[in-house]
Amino acid sequence: MKKLILASQSQRRRQLLEEAGLAYTLLIRDTDESYPATLKCEEIARYVAERKAEAFGENDIPDDTVLITADTIVWLPGKGNGSGNEGTALFKPKDKDDAIAMLGKLSGRMHTVATGVCLRSKAKRKVFHVLTNVFFKPLSLEERSYYVKNFEPYDKSGSYGIQEWIGVIGIERIEGSYTNVMGLPIKELYEELVAWKE
Repeated sequence: MKKLILASQSQRRRQLLEEAGLAYTLLIRDTDESYPATLKCEEIARYVAERKAEAFGENDIPDDTVLITADTIVWLPGKGNGSGNEGTALFKPKDKDDAIAMLGKLSGRMHTVATGVCLRSKAKRKVFHVLTNVFFKPLSLEERSYYVKNFEPYDKSGSYGIQEWIGVIGIERIEGSYTNVMGLPIKELYEELVAWKE
């Protein structure tokens, strides 16, 4: 397998690569993560993941090396009868009140976690995405407040980590990849790396 560079500040992404036995070098570039307002759900995640990869010049990626960038968003579908593309992207909360309110939006509903991943070498680029549907039970204000106070999920899209208390007591079921909800669909990434050909 190729040498890997992970361009991510996420501790969870680093942990998942390590648990999969994938050695990597960490290299981070500041990136403008804005995106066109017309994009929806996985389109946003793919676009931002690719922007993160474009922050690196060709000379930043050695031969025989694959750069990995990723972006994860929480997509809350609209309640109307329109197309499945209607909805709202939930990002990292601004403060405690925003986190509690965001969890209130997820309470008792299904949302989709979309992760876009960009793999880039000197000669090749591949972008893919993985979607997971997550179903929360109704969450009381006390439960949401307790979680935010004790776990401070301010670095997490949608204001929660599935592996934390709120995921254990609040998620009824998921459809799809668990590690995708953590921030990196590790099985799919592993398969893409195994199949990587220059």
